[in-house]
Amino acid sequence: MSHFLQHARDFLPILLQGAVVTVQVTVLAFLLSSAIGLVLALGKLSPVRAVSFTAYTLINVIRGLPIIVQLFYIYFVLPDFGVQLTAFQAGVIGLGIAYSAYQAENFRAGIEAVDPGQREAALAMGMRPALLMRRVILPQAFRIALPPYGNTLVMMLKDSSLVSTITVAEMTRAGQLIASSTFQNMTVYTLVALLYLAMSLPLVACLRRLERRLGAGSRR
Repeated sequence: MSHFLQHARDFLPILLQGAVVTVQVTVLAFLLSSAIGLVLALGKLSPVRAVSFTAYTLINVIRGLPIIVQLFYIYFVLPDFGVQLTAFQAGVIGLGIAYSAYQAENFRAGIEAVDPGQREAALAMGMRPALLMRRVILPQAFRIALPPYGNTLVMMLKDSSLVSTITVAEMTRAGQLIASSTFQNMTVYTLVALLYLAMSLPLVACLRRLERRLGAGSRR
């Protein structure tokens, strides 16, 4: 136990630096996935057949590809086409795109769950479709979709470890480097696991509290 604590004091500063990168990747990728996911959801619900088919196809293609393959393609293949990205940028973009398909389904389900009568009433009052979506539909859809939306954030926090495969210096990558140089595998990966729990469990608790406060997941 004393050896574990001694090694923990030595390793924690490095792992915490990696944890900062983990949070940065997660937050930026989450924002990107939300933006792309909303566009895909609206596209899938579009009455224009070509738009809805394109969105449907993109969602299924993204969902059908492993995240790690998408990361490799963005980081290793795009430079062949003249697109140069840092490992951090590729990690954020790859994770954001990979999760945008799941975000799209979260938003689509939320939008479809809004009472159609509210849409009809707003249109009858002369509200334009864009304003209707922004003022009436999306606020309610977000409240309904908050539980899966929050779960996606937690999943993304854990899956951010995948960006270590393209050399992003996040927490898992930092742990790999420490373990390879010290051979203290048990200590290092125990600390990594504890740090992930220290980030994810409070996040889950905060999301659950927000859901209860907003009455998320229910229709009114």
